[in-house]
Amino acid sequence: MTTPASRPLDQYDWIRIAQDLNAQGWALLPALYAPADARTLAGLQVLPDPLLPPLASLRADLYARLLPVARAWASALDVDVSYPDDLPAYIRQNRQSGQTRSLSTIQRLHASGYQPLLQHADGARVFPLRLIVLLSEPGVDFTGGELVMTEQRPRMQSRPMVLPLGLGDGAVIATSHRPVSGAQGIYRVTERQAISRVRSGERVGLDLMLHDSP
Repeated sequence: MTTPASRPLDQYDWIRIAQDLNAQGWALLPALYAPADARTLAGLQVLPDPLLPPLASLRADLYARLLPVARAWASALDVDVSYPDDLPAYIRQNRQSGQTRSLSTIQRLHASGYQPLLQHADGARVFPLRLIVLLSEPGVDFTGGELVMTEQRPRMQSRPMVLPLGLGDGAVIATSHRPVSGAQGIYRVTERQAISRVRSGERVGLDLMLHDSP
């Protein structure tokens, strides 16, 4: 058994992606999955653990490409954490810290369903970025169900952001915190993610996490 292959990550501009992540806490990966492959992946009831190829390969490649941003954010926030050069070594660190439960999942939301604001920041080893992919088509398979992020800066009201995702599009988003430059230096900004209420149909998405949970 295998899962559908994504578009190769080397076809994206990772310099631009890093710039977007630093500027706004999220970056789009348009057409990460072809429509037919997105629908095939949406047909999975659960993700196998461990992940099967090529989804496992996507996770490992994504970790490697996001590693420079993760290390830069940790340095800017003065966080005492290390990120190994490859995903298997990082997962071993997770295991040693008691983090053994996979957070990657296929999420299904039906009419009136929604996801409240959340973070995935439990455990000593938290990777600061994650991937979300939309596996159903807005306006066709469902209505509503927008992906929303909020950003809380010190002494400021939360700023909402709606991410424009279509069928097969991916978005790399901040998991919980990121650094932002301000007039008085670096600020620690809190990021949360939600999905607005689905008005009709079924919304299916993939959450691909780069760390595990206790």
